[in-house]
Amino acid sequence: MVARLVIAAPSSGAGKTTVATGLMAAFAGRGLAVSPHKVGPDYIDPGYHALATGRPGRNLDAYMCGTGLIAPLFLHGARGCDLAVVEGVMGLYDGAADQGELASTAQVAKLLKAPVVLVVDASSQSRSVAALVHGFASWDPEVRIGGVILNKVATDRHEHLLREALGGSGVPVLGVLRRAPAVATPSRHLGLVPVAERQAAAVSAVAAQAEQVLAGCDMEALLALARSAPSLGAEPWVPEVGERLHAGGSVVPTRPALRDDCPPRRVAVAGGAAFTFSYAEHAELLTAAGAEVVTFDPLRDESLPEGTSGLVIGGGFPEMYGAELSANEPLRKAVAELAAAGAPIAAECAGLLYLARSLDGRPMCGVLEADARMSERLTLGYRDAVAVSDSVLAPAGARMRGHEFHRTVIEPGAGALAAWGLRQPERRVEGFVQGGVHASYVHTHWAGSPEAAARFVEHCA
Repeated sequence: MVARLVIAAPSSGAGKTTVATGLMAAFAGRGLAVSPHKVGPDYIDPGYHALATGRPGRNLDAYMCGTGLIAPLFLHGARGCDLAVVEGVMGLYDGAADQGELASTAQVAKLLKAPVVLVVDASSQSRSVAALVHGFASWDPEVRIGGVILNKVATDRHEHLLREALGGSGVPVLGVLRRAPAVATPSRHLGLVPVAERQAAAVSAVAAQAEQVLAGCDMEALLALARSAPSLGAEPWVPEVGERLHAGGSVVPTRPALRDDCPPRRVAVAGGAAFTFSYAEHAELLTAAGAEVVTFDPLRDESLPEGTSGLVIGGGFPEMYGAELSANEPLRKAVAELAAAGAPIAAECAGLLYLARSLDGRPMCGVLEADARMSERLTLGYRDAVAVSDSVLAPAGARMRGHEFHRTVIEPGAGALAAWGLRQPERRVEGFVQGGVHASYVHTHWAGSPEAAARFVEHCA
């Protein structure tokens, strides 16, 4: 049994990330092995979680992976740990649009049978806090709110008023945090600035968050609450590519993994400050499919890893590093040559921009006859996708679920062979399938479709 807490809030901006990361770092500092998790598709917060715990930050996304995989994926990440801290997404009951509770923090908490700690921004209220907490605690009887942490409390007098109001609510106050600029993390157009871009400052911020939590929270009460969670009655997820568990719970065969006597295929995965968006399970599934995964940094490395037979370029912020990426002409040429040779290349969002002819007027790899630029419009939301063309990731007609999150546009938005047909918010095709290249704005989580990793590695011949 893994002790566990879900850190939630009434809405975004209440301080979930600060509290969750601070708790992770504080418990890790006390010698506990802490497993960090994030509800939803967000890539940035898990980077801070990893910094706080020394373990990979892992996502729990019921939309992309299916409800049946939430507990197994959680247990996989929490192997050998004393405690797991799960940071929620948006407000406690907010999930996928028009999908009820699907992918909400509340749903994940129920699937994990985990007590919830509600982080409340108390900066502009006193007695009203009791009504707010009562409403959230009583809305869904299956969600167990085990306590509240009051954030952004101004003074001792303010704290007294808040505690007095909550005295008869039945929900204990497990922490009170004052306003503290030192714990703040800078944001920009897509949220927090990733750890990889501000390593030293991020270390200091996480340390400050841990100190704030230790000073303001009842750590023993929080640990006791975490240990009150019952057994999940599930088995940990195993990175295997031989079968897939669908959201409905049925298991179907997929393409087989490579034979044991096949030599490993070397798959280069883009990393560094420009390409920080990836799920840990992707590398694990590529390895399970017979690949040797090697990371490289397009900002620094002038060549692909020796022997590269496949390339994965995930999401990130190439728009912030356009000049540096463009200046690395030897690597751009190497990527173009790999694509011309027909090698499998899977590119998502930032990877799509990098493969384009240009980004904000600067030359990129030129693999795709398309040009990208920054936009004022935010594109955000889950996507139900159908493969339009046979590719290195999926046969035509295969369905996958994904997520879009960007402030850029690419023109044209789809190639002669499109990658995906999307069903919402409007029907459209997008992305590019060109030789061995699959490039799209849609982020996918391969734990929900492990056959994608198997198919990709099979093409690394």
